[in-house]
Amino acid sequence: MIIKAIHYDQAFEEQFLGLPKGIQKKAAKAETFFRKNPFYPSLRLHKLHGELKDLWSISIDQKYRIIFKAMDDGVILFISAGLHAIYER
Repeated sequence: MIIKAIHYDQAFEEQFLGLPKGIQKKAAKAETFFRKNPFYPSLRLHKLHGELKDLWSISIDQKYRIIFKAMDDGVILFISAGLHAIYER
């Protein structure tokens, strides 16, 4: 997976701002690792299934995730941030 740029969906931005400050810091750190190496082990990068089959997920920590879409041109669109239950949205 090649990352040329990361863009943020408005829903992602709103959800990010609603996260606890400590989780926001962890999310920023996870994004830094993701930009350098999307396969960094702690990110637990994986493709989703079912209705979310076109999306991917990385871990912020054991409870929190970021869901994103990988575009053909190397652009990543962060769509959602929150607890593991964000998969159910």
